[in-house]
Amino acid sequence: QVQLAESGGGLVQAGGSLRLSCAASGRPSSTYTMGWFRQASGKEREAVAYISKSGAVSYYADSVKGRFTISRNNAQNTVYLEMNSLKPEDTAVYYCAADSTFIARTWPIRGSNFEVWGQGTLVTVSS
Repeated sequence: QVQLAESGGGLVQAGGSLRLSCAASGRPSSTYTMGWFRQASGKEREAVAYISKSGAVSYYADSVKGRFTISRNNAQNTVYLEMNSLKPEDTAVYYCAADSTFIARTWPIRGSNFEVWGQGTLVTVSS
């Protein structure tokens, strides 16, 4: 079973940028499709982005399309979420998730599609 650890969260002003990392250990990340999710205080978990095992396919929530980019470096067992033009409504705990069998054909993805989760990293965007 792979283990996931997110990093890169923090406090940023609106309009700023952050890059989140999700480091995988225990098994090669190339054997897993990956997703980023977020959960704001008092709200339900929301899917943000998806990337295929090779990195050739990605999907995004409409709320982040054009601002966020998901990518992966399988040689380093790491998945990234580059977040630009951040808005206060992007404030949330961000989680990465992995699954060895799920393949997304389209958006949306669901949390139930993924078997392994990280502990989350907090992103706070101030206005």
